[in-house]
Amino acid sequence: MQPAGAVVVTWNAEEQIGVCLDALLAQGVTDVVVVDNASEDGTVAQVRRRPAVRLIANPWNRGFAAAANQGIEALDAPCVLLINPDAELLTPLDAMRQACCLPGVAAVGGKLLDRQGRPQAGFMLRRFPTPAALISELFGLNRLWPANPINRRFRCLDLDPEAPGEVEQPAGAFLMLRREVWRELGGFEESFYPLWFEDVDWLRRAQMAGYRILYEPRVVARHLGAGCVRKMSWEQRQYAWYDNLFRYVARHFSSAGCRTVLAAGILATAVRGAGGIVRAGLPAARVCARIIQTAARRLLGGDRQGLNYGGHGRAEQFAGGSS
Repeated sequence: MQPAGAVVVTWNAEEQIGVCLDALLAQGVTDVVVVDNASEDGTVAQVRRRPAVRLIANPWNRGFAAAANQGIEALDAPCVLLINPDAELLTPLDAMRQACCLPGVAAVGGKLLDRQGRPQAGFMLRRFPTPAALISELFGLNRLWPANPINRRFRCLDLDPEAPGEVEQPAGAFLMLRREVWRELGGFEESFYPLWFEDVDWLRRAQMAGYRILYEPRVVARHLGAGCVRKMSWEQRQYAWYDNLFRYVARHFSSAGCRTVLAAGILATAVRGAGGIVRAGLPAARVCARIIQTAARRLLGGDRQGLNYGGHGRAEQFAGGSS
């Protein structure tokens, strides 16, 4: 069986990338590609210190989805591991690769541990979001009452982290893809920029196409979490998350479900934004206004981006080659 390859997308990941790459190489992953999105720190220098790793250095930040597509296209392996630069592979990939090659399988997730060695329950496995789950997220209910039934189901808190099986949404931070399925589905949708929801969208499309998604807990990585996200400003994080959430619901929810979530997004932003404006002032006011404007434009039908399934990814450019 041909070994799996690995893709690491980086953006200002100097502090984490060395540990990530050394762990991959130590576990026998010989075909590793780093796609760097115009880091301004020493990330590229760290990668270049490891000649066994291939580097694609983008001159601007293309976002996670586009960079992941670049990296996967650069590999020949039938199975490709996407791993965040703040994750450290602790075991060989054999069990994950074997699962990924089973008939009808599109992707396999592995077990993620936190700094204390505990499974990252609620993050490493989730079910696909429903309108109720996203509305609970928007209003902060899942933070105030994590054990509520909607959140327990959404974050798979009812699943045994030691039990392998079929799942819906393993974390994109540690996800092996079947390359032929990735190509068939047109790759990751690059309009999810700069990050968030591109992995959920791809996995949902894989499920809709009849493929299975598995979880293999024998393959383990330590995950620090939010390594590159911390480098974004609060305003950037807020807008990117909301904008891509709205894009996801436009692509995958019914008209009624989409409009319900958009209306909830407007109300939740107005309510929660008031407190943020008191604390953060004008920057919070600007980002809240932008989020509300984006949701309202989609709600009123002025921005239909993402509603049609005719051009999910960039398959046409892949045919000729292209954290």
